[in-house]
Amino acid sequence: MAPAQSAAIKPALVPTSPHADHAARIGPNAVIQLIQALTAAGLDDPARQIFAAAGASEWLARPPGEMVDERPVAAIHQAVRRLLPAGQAAAVLTDAGLRTGDYILANRIPKFAQTILKLLPAPLAARMLVKAIAAHSWTFAGSGGFSGEVGRNVVLEIADNPICAGEHADTPVCVWHAAVFQRLFQVLVSPRARAVEIACGAHGDGCCRFVVDWKAVPERSCAKAAASDAATETCCGGCADPAEPVSPDSGPRAGHVISSKAR
Repeated sequence: MAPAQSAAIKPALVPTSPHADHAARIGPNAVIQLIQALTAAGLDDPARQIFAAAGASEWLARPPGEMVDERPVAAIHQAVRRLLPAGQAAAVLTDAGLRTGDYILANRIPKFAQTILKLLPAPLAARMLVKAIAAHSWTFAGSGGFSGEVGRNVVLEIADNPICAGEHADTPVCVWHAAVFQRLFQVLVSPRARAVEIACGAHGDGCCRFVVDWKAVPERSCAKAAASDAATETCCGGCADPAEPVSPDSGPRAGHVISSKAR
């Protein structure tokens, strides 16, 4: 069993690099899959406006094929949120995140490792998956610092998340990251897994914090708010007895901490 577990721990989610100059870079799928999601939504004209506003128009014609500077990627994601209606922006970024997860599963995690993870008890599979994610966190966190804790549920954090750097919002905005995490955990740990961002740098919180749970979906929202694939809903506004929310500062009471500082 030990060799099989080792194979599951070490899969490359995206190509690795030993070079320090990747500290301020991020994986190209943060752009490629967003273009695909905008196209699938029939938003070709808004896509041109979004990429022009971010100063990255050339990527629409020739999407990046390798690690890229995190700053224009952040500008693109923030332009999506700024230029599209809130619901549409969330839907597009969620679709882009799910597509990114699908790409990782199809191209970066060996099928043998996937099979092993699917056969393991969910808590053990989650721990192995978090370790693999942490080992390659610079591909989605850029210069940010990633950590993961596995206990009652999984808590993933990105400190100084470059994708929402300088952004200000009333609610968490990192639905792309939430959707990526959710797809990976749904396929490799449990089909019931849900990823929810409960704290966000754009909201003024100390980090972007995501809770992944396959037993009961942790909510920032009230019990009556409709659940979404990568939920960031707030209260429905009509609750006399709102559900107890997950505190942005809460996490597992005890667990296994895995971290990777990208800088």
